Amino acid sequence: MEKISHVPLTESIEDMTKEELLNFVTDLSKRWLAHDGLWFQAAEKKYGMEAAIELDTMAWEKFTEIEAKRIMKFLNLPQNGGLISLAKALQFRLYSFINEQEIDWISNKKIVFRMTNCRVQAARRRKNMPDFPCKSVGIVEYTGFARTIDKRIETKCIGCPPDEGIAGVKDYFCAWEFTLNE
Repeated sequence: MEKISHVPLTESIEDMTKEELLNFVTDLSKRWLAHDGLWFQAAEKKYGMEAAIELDTMAWEKFTEIEAKRIMKFLNLPQNGGLISLAKALQFRLYSFINEQEIDWISNKKIVFRMTNCRVQAARRRKNMPDFPCKSVGIVEYTGFARTIDKRIETKCIGCPPDEGIAGVKDYFCAWEFTLNE
């Protein structure tokens, strides 16, 4: 019988190094995204794309508020903390650990958020598949997230699939403008 050698494992999360914790957060984010994608594919297979997007939108409408509230609590962000709170919170969304994003401050009342690398869309492009038409879900998701952070924030989609001229033309997969109305 072959003897199996075991690699010493961390006893608990408290024993992890900073690098191990960062890798763990990234891995958890990938697991979440995999589940989200598999759930969507199952809904699409059973009910069709239109119904799957409708169900996905309903789920994101609730999830985005939960995620925003948990991030606010974790970061101790004030209610109605404006664009500063929103910019901080966007950096702690689950997908921020596995996608690449940037925020440009246009003024003290306007920021532009761009997803410069999206794992979902990049994977579809590698497989020569069309971009996933996520705009309708994104509008619900980003609007709900921003309004949970601060009810005065208005969200506008600059571009998101299936919009024309995004695939292979723009330097982002989607872009969103957030304006603080006082």
